[in-house]
Amino acid sequence: MNVYDFDNTIYKGDSTRDFYLFCLKKHKKILLLLPSLGLEALKYYVFKIGNKTEFKEKMYAFLKFCDTQIDIKEFWDSHLCNIKEWYLKQKNADDVIISASPQFLLKPLEEKLNITVIASDVDSKSGKYNGINCYYDEKVRRFFEIYPNGHIEYFYSDHYSDEPLAKIADKAFIVDGDNILEWDHSKHIKPNL
Repeated sequence: MNVYDFDNTIYKGDSTRDFYLFCLKKHKKILLLLPSLGLEALKYYVFKIGNKTEFKEKMYAFLKFCDTQIDIKEFWDSHLCNIKEWYLKQKNADDVIISASPQFLLKPLEEKLNITVIASDVDSKSGKYNGINCYYDEKVRRFFEIYPNGHIEYFYSDHYSDEPLAKIADKAFIVDGDNILEWDHSKHIKPNL
């Protein structure tokens, strides 16, 4: 089987950011959260206080102003066109997407693209994580949890922080826009979880 990261790999951009902006245009009350989100971004990105999961939970606070089911349907109706053409040309029915993005956001792609999605288990109303962010080593753990005897033929990602998945694939590729290059295992990056 082939395994893909999602954001900036087969999707042009970051789907969580795009969904946030989509909801911000639709639900103006989200603007009330901008000062606290700005402060959280400053703490995490500038002063390195906290971890990525804590920051994301603060960001997902915007979900309380959304009708998530309706918003996600409308989002994919207008954003499915961001799936990259090179992926659509080589897509297989047994493809697996493994992403740190929230499962509730990517789940509709299982039906729309006829693939399997493994992503972060985030409550679609509260934004709270039900477990560990699906990132770095957690992606490998989750893959083998679902596919105990799974074998990855080709793996694609836009970021070297996905080295744990690249290591267990027969062949791995780094995606830069629409350019697909061979994975350089010397560029391993240990992420801030």
